[in-house]
Amino acid sequence: MDKAQVHYEVFARRKANAGWTLEIATENRAHAVEQAEDMLAEGRAVGVRVSKETLDEETREFRSLVILTLGAVDKVKAKKPRDDQQPLCVTPSDLYSIHARERIGRLLDSWLTREQATPFELLHRPDLIERLDASGMELQHAIQKIAIPEAQERGVGVHEVIRTFQRLIKSAIERVLGDARKGKLPDVDRDGFAQTAERLTQQPDRVYLLGAGVAATLSRGDGWSEKVNRLLDLADAAPQSPAARALAFEVLGQPLAEILGSRAGLADLLGGSQMDLGQTLAAMTRLAAAEEVELLIGIEPAVARVMPPLEGPAARLANWLDGPHFEGVRGAIAKRVLGELNGPRRLRPDDAEGEIHVLRALAMALTAASGRLTPLELVQEAFIERSRMLVRGDFVEAYLGAGRSAIGEVEALLWLAENVTGGANKRAAARWISAVIDALRFEKEMRYGPDSPAAKLAALADLQIAVKRAGFVEEEAAPIREKIGLVGGLVEADAKLVAAVVKAGAPVLHRLTLLLRLAAGEAAPIGPAADRARVEAVRMMRSPMVRAELAATPDAVEPIRDLMQTVWLAA
Repeated sequence: MDKAQVHYEVFARRKANAGWTLEIATENRAHAVEQAEDMLAEGRAVGVRVSKETLDEETREFRSLVILTLGAVDKVKAKKPRDDQQPLCVTPSDLYSIHARERIGRLLDSWLTREQATPFELLHRPDLIERLDASGMELQHAIQKIAIPEAQERGVGVHEVIRTFQRLIKSAIERVLGDARKGKLPDVDRDGFAQTAERLTQQPDRVYLLGAGVAATLSRGDGWSEKVNRLLDLADAAPQSPAARALAFEVLGQPLAEILGSRAGLADLLGGSQMDLGQTLAAMTRLAAAEEVELLIGIEPAVARVMPPLEGPAARLANWLDGPHFEGVRGAIAKRVLGELNGPRRLRPDDAEGEIHVLRALAMALTAASGRLTPLELVQEAFIERSRMLVRGDFVEAYLGAGRSAIGEVEALLWLAENVTGGANKRAAARWISAVIDALRFEKEMRYGPDSPAAKLAALADLQIAVKRAGFVEEEAAPIREKIGLVGGLVEADAKLVAAVVKAGAPVLHRLTLLLRLAAGEAAPIGPAADRARVEAVRMMRSPMVRAELAATPDAVEPIRDLMQTVWLAA
């Protein structure tokens, strides 16, 4: 059987008392399953169902086989139909709304992908309409699938809804084909885009007519990138008068948003069909917020390493999106980026550390562009949701890997904690850190490891400082700092480091400096080790002989004056 005769359909139940709604039809089984799982995970549906549809060559009807059901899939109590409920689309013009185009794109996803066309083009191009009409069951099957949930919602018969949709589609087809035969559809390549837009400004159906001219231009584009180039060529040639210019960009924004909304179109434009989700989101962010990303790249090397360069049509589009036009397109890109961040897919499936780098760069870029691109509150909510994934057990296990020392795990977890947001996620990160430092392994490695006592104490001091940077509330941070300090006290006691410094034959200033650094939490963690160093430092500063020596060398004392004051006040 031909592969084109088998496809997969994703149905969703939006609410517990709602019926099934067809969301997407595709020939890619993995894509259908992924879409269903994403909808359930993101809370966009309470139940999902994936069915395999196989065309019977003899009867020319599709046989359905359910291959996946998740969530609330049992039959629910039907809602009482509303007497005043009307079909969503009544006239051919209704099919041109953004919601209708989105539904058309889902119903005919596989066919449009094969044709490398958007719903906008299908609604305006006579050649595409004729090919779809001649394709056999594609259109009929789409009508059947949309008619079932529509009939359930309105409380009427399925066949009645099918006949309504058939009449509507027939009228829409006759309208486009009739206008083409009568020569009403403009040719913007021949007549000029600016002149055509100016001429149509006063027409009642100006958006439809200019859209037909734009769709004709797109039909001559070979591939998605070429279509974007053609749209930008038309943008360059847009009229200058306010009314005509507004009309031009209203029309151009429709197919542009649809191309960027399709995975195939976006992958072709960004030049990376093999890019992982993190690279794709980084490229989309750079596309929609080019100015902010360029500024960040100049001051943040971490952002420069993550953000892929934009070339060709993508770079050209980024320049246009940076201006006052295509606000809807820019907003659609931002919405998709935030949607993916709220979703369950990994940004870097095989590189947990790289995923944190990507997320950090995205957070900086989207925060910098918030307001112009999307509200800051939505950005924060998306990163709180994504942070929840970073503190889950499977991610932490993949992130830490194998072979790290105990202190290496704490350092890695502290860096992870710096890059998650949200109170619950911070608490989860703190629990992971506490689990490592409270384990006997951490104490044993620090006390009996190969490094020198001074190096161990300095490393523990750095950990305490990192705990402050992690953004924990005091109730979470205090036990971690205390445990690090206690381990530092054991390390110092084993080596008797403070006593050795006091008895060393080095100059007084050198010994005092080291004791002060130990006492202030720079060379040892705050805790027993720092306390012992503080006692000895204060005793030394009170010695008349030492005070006389320090007074004789005021220039040498100046660099440690702040340390001396801190330790003296804490004594």
